[in-house]
Amino acid sequence: MYGLIGKINAIQGQRDVLISILMEGVQDLQGCLSYIVARDRSDPNGIWITEVWQDQASHQASLSLPSVQDAIARGRSLITGFGERYETNPAGGLGLISI
Repeated sequence: MYGLIGKINAIQGQRDVLISILMEGVQDLQGCLSYIVARDRSDPNGIWITEVWQDQASHQASLSLPSVQDAIARGRSLITGFGERYETNPAGGLGLISI
């Protein structure tokens, strides 16, 4: 499995709009085992995204999907920057098959 954990910083007052955009069309991502969008509790503009994929190739392929490209185009103007970004090798957990 391949995992990503990353932080996005939204324009002040636009976090929930950006979250809505990030959540659209995620149900049809082939190879995606988990995609979680969360509000940072200590940063009113922070968004954390935690993803688990079957493999890195599945994640890379998702970036060319029309729904993902559309979300990137619509959300770009609501982003002020990016924070931490971590690549992981998930071992399992609730909802995931342990390997």
